[in-house]
Amino acid sequence: MAKSTKKKGKRKHADIDADYAALKERAVQRQVTMSKKGRDIAPIPRIKNGSRRRKCARNLRKFCDTYFKPTFTLDWSPDHLKVIAQIEKAILEGGLFALAMPRGFGKTTLCEIAALWALIYGHHRFVALIGADLGAAKTMLESIKSDLKNNELLLEDFPEVCYPIMKMDGVAQRAKGQICNDRSTDIGWTQDELILPTLPRSRASGGIIRVAGVEGRIRGMKHKRPDGAAVRPSLVILDDPQTDESARSPMQVQNRLDLLNGAILGLAGPGQAMSGIMPCTVIYRGDMADQILDRAIYPTWQGTRTKLVYEFPKNEKLWEEYTSIRKASLRAEGDGSPALDFYIKNREAMDEGSVVAWNERFEPPKEISAIQYAMNLLHGDKGGARKFWSEYQNEPLPMDGELGATRITKEMVIEKIVDRPRGVVPGGTSYLTAFTDIQGEALYWMVCAWEDNFTGSILNYGVWPQQPKDYFVLSSLPMKMSDVVKGAGLEGRIYKGLQEVSRKWLSRKWIVEGTGLEMSVERALFDANWGQSTDVVYRFCRESALAPIFLPSHGKFYGASSLPMGDAKHTRGDKTGLNWKIPARTKGKRTRYTYYDTNFWKSFIRDRFGTMLGDSGSLTLFAEKAGRHDLLLDQLAAEFCVRTSGRGRTVEEWKLVGDMPDNHWFDCLVGCAVGASMLGAALFSGGEQQAPRKSIKLSELQKQKRNKKKVEA
Repeated sequence: MAKSTKKKGKRKHADIDADYAALKERAVQRQVTMSKKGRDIAPIPRIKNGSRRRKCARNLRKFCDTYFKPTFTLDWSPDHLKVIAQIEKAILEGGLFALAMPRGFGKTTLCEIAALWALIYGHHRFVALIGADLGAAKTMLESIKSDLKNNELLLEDFPEVCYPIMKMDGVAQRAKGQICNDRSTDIGWTQDELILPTLPRSRASGGIIRVAGVEGRIRGMKHKRPDGAAVRPSLVILDDPQTDESARSPMQVQNRLDLLNGAILGLAGPGQAMSGIMPCTVIYRGDMADQILDRAIYPTWQGTRTKLVYEFPKNEKLWEEYTSIRKASLRAEGDGSPALDFYIKNREAMDEGSVVAWNERFEPPKEISAIQYAMNLLHGDKGGARKFWSEYQNEPLPMDGELGATRITKEMVIEKIVDRPRGVVPGGTSYLTAFTDIQGEALYWMVCAWEDNFTGSILNYGVWPQQPKDYFVLSSLPMKMSDVVKGAGLEGRIYKGLQEVSRKWLSRKWIVEGTGLEMSVERALFDANWGQSTDVVYRFCRESALAPIFLPSHGKFYGASSLPMGDAKHTRGDKTGLNWKIPARTKGKRTRYTYYDTNFWKSFIRDRFGTMLGDSGSLTLFAEKAGRHDLLLDQLAAEFCVRTSGRGRTVEEWKLVGDMPDNHWFDCLVGCAVGASMLGAALFSGGEQQAPRKSIKLSELQKQKRNKKKVEA
């Protein structure tokens, strides 16, 4: 009995062990089942609106308008539509496309959405996002991830893509174990890679986005799918692939171009075509973006360079006044509202001639139009002129070492200072001319001497009322016309100022160097473009005792897209010359006037300063004490030119540098040169100019002086 009992006890322990093992296995299986149930996201919701989804399959603009309406709240500009069409073509048909758009036009966002569109419709299986550095590329990837997680319309119409991502609840670690109907979705969700869920019948199944910096690990980029197939990128998006530092360095520019043409465009593998999109900004002339956008250098990239402003307003004077009012308000801790009021009052005249890329691009309530927004940027907002021309126009200002060809530099003028006192006429002078630039609170004037061959000299220049210091700016004059002419309105102040300038400088006699002989101004032009000054300038020129030599003038902007001045129709009685004209018809003004091509004559003046001393056509400046010419030098350097092509010709279009707002003596010098051309000065004979007058010899001047003394005796 005892033996039998002992055997029964042994069997009981074995049964217990077996039962425990079975229990443990059932617990493990239950846990596995529960775990699978928690990780299994099946069933995938049905597509809510298949028609809406199908309509966007090959239409990128419709995809943006349909699924990203909160992102693109403003109407598209023509440039946007052009760029969208080119991106779409690059994705669907292949090819390379570089686009430079103004800052704030959403070019990076467009490219992010284009990458997403390419993946979820299966147009491309592997997209490489490459930035100026890895951090910039990661930022783009995070933006795309956010759209996949949070865009409700995408979830409704692309549940096979967005629903598995939504089920992760923002926990990246859940990607690894996620399943659907007992099969892994193989989602990849890391900082530098996104792999879309792998699901049956999904065109986006396993689509990949991987990021890298342009100088990072790019070569050999590929991905091995769960089925063993290896895939390489077929679409690359390079978002602003240069930094300020790299754009400034020719060595780094060339290095990045080599990487682009080698490792990056070779990502698809041997013999495989690569689609490429490069949103970029031209930072410096000749940088990576500037070269890629140049179709003459890189025609395969089909570069498109868009701008914020295609044509600037014609009325520069009103915009100068607006800028002065605005800056004065901001300096006084105001909000610039007086300038806005001024713009509203004069908007029609201030907008005339302007063409902007995107009418919707402005920032209310402080701005009411796109051209006002652009002019605020140009004259100081968010970086001023240099930033404006690079980031908003994609036409960067030349670097200091390049300025000689496109701008009058201070060094150019300083080299032309000669040892001659202020106001003394050089021997050999044929005639004197003058110009007065009218502003609301001051009149800037200049008198110049000219020989027949356009060798010129600045005799004197100044401002009325005379200022108590040598250096000043128009926006904060120490002495204003309203301070001197009490009780008069704007027109009355201008009229009084014109009288004073005429009495003191334009009607006086000027002494010829070394002779004691006298000369007078023979042609004086007055700026009639500025705001409310037009009528008063015409009236003054008509009523003055010097009316025969006084002439109201209008400087006009003739750009590359404009009809050349010489091609305009002429009527009988018109007097025409080298890019100037005195119309026979006075348009009800009862006073003849002139207008001229400012672009041509500003380039003409630059070339006169660039002509060597002693050569015909050289322009000089009288000597002064140290610092006395500083303001003149700044004003002569206040503009630069951009060579622009259109209508089969190339024109140097002159524009203000934003941090040098005053250019009034530059305008005066231009006007003096136009007056000299009217009197007969010419660099060479022939052409449209009048025949030069014969120079008056010194002996003839002395004879005239002797005869004058006899008459007076």
